[in-house]
Amino acid sequence: MANSPNGKAVHSRTLLKLSGESFTGGRGFGTDPGAVKYLAQQIKNVWDMGVELGVVVGGGNILRGWQAEAAGMDRATADYAGMLGTIINALALQDELERRHGLEVRTQSAINVQQIAEPYIRRKAIRHLEKKRVVIFAGGTGNPFMTTDTAAALRAIEIDAKVLLMAKNKIDGVYASDPNINPDAKKFDFITHREALEKQLGVMDSTALSLCMDNNLPIIVFDLFTSGTIEKIMAGEQLGSLVSSSPVLN
Repeated sequence: MANSPNGKAVHSRTLLKLSGESFTGGRGFGTDPGAVKYLAQQIKNVWDMGVELGVVVGGGNILRGWQAEAAGMDRATADYAGMLGTIINALALQDELERRHGLEVRTQSAINVQQIAEPYIRRKAIRHLEKKRVVIFAGGTGNPFMTTDTAAALRAIEIDAKVLLMAKNKIDGVYASDPNINPDAKKFDFITHREALEKQLGVMDSTALSLCMDNNLPIIVFDLFTSGTIEKIMAGEQLGSLVSSSPVLN
């Protein structure tokens, strides 16, 4: 992947996946204003590079469906509650981007909450991107038993994003095992979708990874909380881990 000679992004349209955990800051749960401020600044940095940017947000900082199910809640009901959590995160991020950075932002939800967010309409989302608005996709896919990783893969494919950025917290790529537990874990600078599936490396859930593989969508896994990383990646530097059919991004 060649570096951009003028500081502009290598790819003009990108999908950024933010986990619910990234909204917690040092709290470990809930939504931390400092974390939201940091996330918004990273998005502004990418937007300043001329990127048409879509963002999918998770909701695990508020409620995870599988955890609620383990506590006795019906799984489908728990997943719908988790979708509402993603909307809370999306609104917090939207407000920070608009109020502090003056960006035009549209939040689109896969479940109907028309008082606070647009319904997800693919053609409308693409038009927003063409007008240089940041589009935040909330509500997952709108279906229970589907993760927000799957939503990220699906939205990236639908809007014709050239790359999917999977932002991680304190993990700077794809490893053979958890580097926070095993400091000698091997890091993969490049791995194919199929290898990641076969090795069960936890890049994202298998449905999401299969979608990316079937549609030849490259994924870059990186640590969002390392200063300057996201701009360097968008400028073409080989940071984090690339999950793709080819070690070279076109």
